[in-house]
Amino acid sequence: MNEQIAILDFGSQYTQVIARRIRECNVYSVILRYDTPAAEIAKLNPKGIILSGGPSSVYASDAPLPDKRIFGMGVPILGVCFGIQLMAHYLGGKVEKGLKREYGKGNLSVQDPSCPLFEGLPENLQIWNSHGDKITKLPKGFKAVAVSDNSPFAAIEDRSKHFYGLQFHPEVVHTPRGKELISNFVHAICGCGKDWTMANYVDQAVEAIRAQVGTERVILGLSGGVDSSVAAALLHKAIGDQLTCIFVNNGLLRAREADIVQEVFGRHFKIKLQYEDSTRIFLSRLKGILDPERKRKIIGKTFIEVFQDATKRAGKAKFLAQGTLYPDVIESVPIGGNPAAMIKSHHNVGGLPKNMKFKLVEPLKCLFKDEVRQLGAELGLPKEIIHRQPFPGPGLAVRILGEVNRGRCAILRNADAIVVEEMKSTGWYYKVWQSFAVLLPIRSVGVMGDERTYEYTIALRVVESQDGMTADWVKLPYEILERISSRIINEVTGVNRVCFDISSKPPATIEWE
Repeated sequence: MNEQIAILDFGSQYTQVIARRIRECNVYSVILRYDTPAAEIAKLNPKGIILSGGPSSVYASDAPLPDKRIFGMGVPILGVCFGIQLMAHYLGGKVEKGLKREYGKGNLSVQDPSCPLFEGLPENLQIWNSHGDKITKLPKGFKAVAVSDNSPFAAIEDRSKHFYGLQFHPEVVHTPRGKELISNFVHAICGCGKDWTMANYVDQAVEAIRAQVGTERVILGLSGGVDSSVAAALLHKAIGDQLTCIFVNNGLLRAREADIVQEVFGRHFKIKLQYEDSTRIFLSRLKGILDPERKRKIIGKTFIEVFQDATKRAGKAKFLAQGTLYPDVIESVPIGGNPAAMIKSHHNVGGLPKNMKFKLVEPLKCLFKDEVRQLGAELGLPKEIIHRQPFPGPGLAVRILGEVNRGRCAILRNADAIVVEEMKSTGWYYKVWQSFAVLLPIRSVGVMGDERTYEYTIALRVVESQDGMTADWVKLPYEILERISSRIINEVTGVNRVCFDISSKPPATIEWE
């Protein structure tokens, strides 16, 4: 069992970032609800506990409060933002509403460099704040070790009990030395080693898969995306020919997608691969459908039907494998004020129905996306697979505004292939989060070869992002934009105009539908 740090989630938008930063220190982390009983936490035998930030005030009547017995577990505790205020509130200090909200960049002055949190760090640090309340009285045994512009208690400690608190957010990129602060907590204070590596994880995962599956057969829905591809490679390493992958071509795939999947997994990895060309049924059901939500629902429902039929042809199997990731299994904490509102249904096709008689195998369910990519490299998957950009479950259907049909799919697929080719040839493909083409349902007048044209418009979307939650449009060099535009207009029949989307998320979304 890996050494681990338990994170109690009080509804912060940054809780998953804390978990990822800890894992970047080669230490395993687990996110738990704020109200998880201390006895349940103790069963995990954590080396330390972190109390996350959150949108609430500790003195509010509906404040999310943890089991107070966590402070008697005898393990180091670090409170971040709301977490430091909670610690002060629970242990006899005082928290009040600040006269001035502290938000954005700030300066931290370390008053006691001997504090193990700040080992190896300068006495002046740039930090990121996001809080309105503040501590006005420290609990007995605590002292301030750092101050910020508006907080005399920006960092506090009770060194004898190994309790520490930070009023700012060390986990965000806007606190440039924050990862070192977290590293000091998990290594110097909690005493963790560095045993969380993908090489170690492969051995553990293979053993766990074999123990769960035994001699039974497993079916996996392979999409060609990063998650299902890595899951397939890991399962194949563990159980070999006991695994059968089913690849459904819904007619909404990127250029050469079906060929690439069959080449990499069927011919290179020698994985049993069942190819299902279901283009006709998907496109027939999408005929005349304009509403984005209806498109998604139709595609999701059709996929389930097609996949169910395919599993029957695949033969008897006891297990169904899915590329579920850790963010998908973390229980959301719906605390008022945190960014949990649903804007639209998820881009990926939903889960399979409960009446499918399979037991689940989810070999990636404790991993974040960047760890899945590391695992893929460890398993020998090519860069083109493990570092390919995210692609929505409904495929090109949510990049074709309006009705989806075979002709429009061909136009968009050809335009998108040019975008990918040019982004890769110039080295930009792996620098950005996503880059793709969108087919707009409008035609405009153009002139080609001295003749009037009346054809479609392609929008080019290129964004940079950390996790897809927010995104900024990328300032591509003009010569790249010019070449992409020129190639699309000259090589893709049916297009005479190319536009560049310069919207960020929010207020726009990354995908157009």
